[in-house]
Amino acid sequence: MTACVLVVDDDASVREALSQTLTLAEYEVTAAASLDEAQTFITPEFEGVILSDIRMPGKDGFDLLAHTLSIDPDVPVVLLTGEGDIPMAVKGMSAGAFGFLEKPCPPKELLTVIEQAMRTRALVLENRALKRQLEKGDAAARLLFGTSSHAHDLREAVRVAARTNTEVLITGAPGTGVAKVAHVIHLMSRPEHPFEKRASAALTLKGVEEAWQLAGSGTLFIDEVAALPPDTQLAILEALDHTTGPRIVAGSYRDLGAEAQAGKFNPDLFYRLNVINVHIPALKDRPEDIPVLFRHYVQSAAEQAQLPNPDIPSDVISRLMTRDWPGNSRDLMNAATRFVLGLGDFDAIETPGLAQQMARVEAALLVQALRQCGGNATEAARALKIPRKTFYDKLARHDIRADQYRS
Repeated sequence: MTACVLVVDDDASVREALSQTLTLAEYEVTAAASLDEAQTFITPEFEGVILSDIRMPGKDGFDLLAHTLSIDPDVPVVLLTGEGDIPMAVKGMSAGAFGFLEKPCPPKELLTVIEQAMRTRALVLENRALKRQLEKGDAAARLLFGTSSHAHDLREAVRVAARTNTEVLITGAPGTGVAKVAHVIHLMSRPEHPFEKRASAALTLKGVEEAWQLAGSGTLFIDEVAALPPDTQLAILEALDHTTGPRIVAGSYRDLGAEAQAGKFNPDLFYRLNVINVHIPALKDRPEDIPVLFRHYVQSAAEQAQLPNPDIPSDVISRLMTRDWPGNSRDLMNAATRFVLGLGDFDAIETPGLAQQMARVEAALLVQALRQCGGNATEAARALKIPRKTFYDKLARHDIRADQYRS
């Protein structure tokens, strides 16, 4: 960290005297005669402290304090007051100033306060750096659970998406965690910038403009993008074509390509969003992940309810793994909460018969073949050594769409 002090005073002689004292104490000094001059140096990345006179023509020290705190509330601002201005100094402290000094200020007193402010600033910046370091870690491994090949593929797809600067389309059935995956992509790519989330159905033209500005250089996540009103679709497309701003990550539970072909969604916007596609598999396609996810949800629910983490009998896990979970991870999370609170009748969970279990195995094999063949149904049928028509019949029976697995 550079030990920098921004000195702001309209009196040139006072400004020079303060700067000389601080320079002799080996601080890097930047001097300004007004807020207008100083504001170019006041950024969230500013590594030092600000020393400002209160009484200045035009915008005074209180204006400078307010401006600084609006940029970064953790920048220490030390105010200089004239004789008899103690009430003003108290007002400044109430407004968020780090401290105040009365002019003329003895060098020793000045340096003591500046040193304290500098230590405070250094601690803030250190904590921010540590937070960024944690957030820039492999959030995919920390936040996306599962041991199946599907879970592994999902984490890899998220890492690829995070490394790019392009738009991302996340698809998955309701409850699979589309918003969570969007946030993980953000954490792995732009953690120091805002993450703004908006629901599509209520997103107006004004809402797009506000969200765009709030997201800044961060990420704007648009949930269930297929529900965007037509005029809002055009506004987003125009913003992507003509302005700089946040990265768009869109989520959808629907087949957005089919919606575009049917004229229900702007095809140009679909192709702009579908640069990188991340598909979240349904829970029924990865039953081996259920034990990992359920234990995690149980632990989280117990912590939130301030209850002991309960033991989970193996027969409960076995029965959970046989269910379809139409609500996917959200459904499983709710079951974990009921388990912790003792509200769920887990003994009543029925084990499916042989035909149902075999159907699930068949569906899992179909999905696995499609994934390995990049969604090419002909190659997948050949890999499973069954006629192409039989393969399509089985896809229809299990409500599986090959286009969801195209790479």
